This record gives sequence, structure tokens and C-alpha cells, in this order.
Amino acid sequence: MNWQLFSVIFTIASGVTIGVLMTIALVTGFDQIPHIIATAIVGLILSIPIAWIVAKKMQTLNIAKTPLTPVAR
Repeated sequence: MNWQLFSVIFTIASGVTIGVLMTIALVTGFDQIPHIIATAIVGLILSIPIAWIVAKKMQTLNIAKTPLTPVAR
């Protein structure tokens, strides 16, 4: 597992997941502090397997193995 790739994808996935869940919670009327904190925690927990699956899929596609510097020819 490429942990650097996982951490980047986790950061993006957690922000998106929390944002979507927070929007749903606020629209449906759950606007007290305990609901908002619970939504953030659920979003973080849900984004772990999302980031894991996406990072594994990217590794199998060789996207994560591209060199950072150009190769001299």
C-alpha cells in the first residue's frame, strides 16, 4: 500500500464525504451541535474504505508509479 497516495486520497475523500453528509444533515433539519459532530465522525469513518479502495485501484492502474522527475534518455 502506498501510504502517501492513501493519505492524499483520504484527505480529499473525507472533505467530500463530510461535506455531502453535512449538507444532507442541515437540509433535513439536524442542525444541533451533537448532530453536526456525529456527521463529521461518520464522514471520517466512511472515507477510510473509500480512500483504501481508490488507492488500491490507482496502484493497479500504475497511476501511482509514475516518476516524479523526467527520465534522461
